[in-house]
Amino acid sequence: MDTQTSYEFPLNERIRVFMRLEQLFIELKHFLIGRTILDKRAVMATLLNISIIFSRNNIKSELLKESERLSNLLKKTSHESDIDKEKLAEMLTQLSKSKTILHTYNEKIGASLVNNYLFQNFSQRSTIPGGTCSFDLPSYHYWLAEDEEKQTQELIKWTKPFLDMYDAIELILDLIRESGISQQEVAKKGFFQLTLNNNEICQLLRVKIPQESRCFAEISGGRHRFTVRFMRTATEGERPTQSKNDMPFSLSCCYL
Repeated sequence: MDTQTSYEFPLNERIRVFMRLEQLFIELKHFLIGRTILDKRAVMATLLNISIIFSRNNIKSELLKESERLSNLLKKTSHESDIDKEKLAEMLTQLSKSKTILHTYNEKIGASLVNNYLFQNFSQRSTIPGGTCSFDLPSYHYWLAEDEEKQTQELIKWTKPFLDMYDAIELILDLIRESGISQQEVAKKGFFQLTLNNNEICQLLRVKIPQESRCFAEISGGRHRFTVRFMRTATEGERPTQSKNDMPFSLSCCYL
């Protein structure tokens, strides 16, 4: 079976932050459906990481800017004859609904969680390795042992504003990913470099390689050019090395 591994690389800070949040939200949704104390601990730890990113960035503003930018770009393509008008209308409707939900949040996202006494204590002790033990945080230990229904209600209240932001992030990233057209390329002796189109802004790179190649893609670059190095996995304790073989791979440059 031809199984491929996908590697993505964001080319600007906005998409970089969105993708980091995407990964954290995937983890959060996974642990939210868990029933054990360890799942609840994982939810809290993941929520803390999400709240830190939100505290350092104006995520709502960035989402609104990107949603507006994508809406304007999509509207410009509406006159093209080969455009699927129905799908275009659906995408514009989704972006419009997303912007409406974002505008309903007037206060700082996650403010109620950050000001919560239990979460404040958890945040402070989390900087210490193993610092959320029962003897460090008896109030947290008590909360973990509380009635599951009560816990669930509180977690829903704490996570809902963040999950609404995630819906917008997911929509934006999906649209950007779908805009890329896959091309087959070859990295000579494991190295590939390409200059990007200066007339458009590339948001994201996507590289796919067969798992059987026993390599991973190491991508670096900026808005003008990028490089891909295919690295051979090393034996235990040794650094990976660049492949000496020509490596065929699939490349998508997402310009939307």
